[in-house]
Parts: sequence; structure tokens; C-alpha cells
Amino acid sequence: MRFYAWWSGMPRQGRTGWTLVVFGVGYLIWFFKARLFEVGPEITRKEWFVSVGMIVLIMLGTINIRMAEMRERRQGTLPLVDPNARSRK
Repeated sequence: MRFYAWWSGMPRQGRTGWTLVVFGVGYLIWFFKARLFEVGPEITRKEWFVSVGMIVLIMLGTINIRMAEMRERRQGTLPLVDPNARSRK
């Protein structure tokens, strides 16, 4: 339940960024484990191109996550903070 609340409370740009990062890392883990470190057929140019594309995807996802955090800071409310709550001074 805590994960769902975190995911739902995140802006759409942050969710998109995390999705890109998770898929990119998942593919690279599979590529390293199943294709690079195992004996089998030669790795094709297409597979190398897709693996480099996944690195770019991770970079774009990271940029999305950071931009979403900067946008939240600019709006004045930090994530998971109730803007209507009183300050304790």
C-alpha cells in the first residue's frame, strides 16, 4: 500500500521517468546476464543498438525524475507534505 501511495502521489512526469528507468535497467540486466555473459550466438548490431538505446532511455528517465522534483520545489510544496498543515514554529 505504501508503494501505491508513493506512486499515486507522484506527478506524471516523475512516474514516466521512473517507468523509463525501470524498463531500461531491466533490459540491460537481461542483456548482460543472458547475452553478454553466456555462451551462445553472436550478438547482432541490432542488439548492441538497442542496448545503447536503453542507456539513453535511462538517461532520459533520470532527467524526467529530476525535472519533476525541481518543478515541485518551485511550486513551494515538497512531495508528501500537506500544504494545508500548520507549521510548527
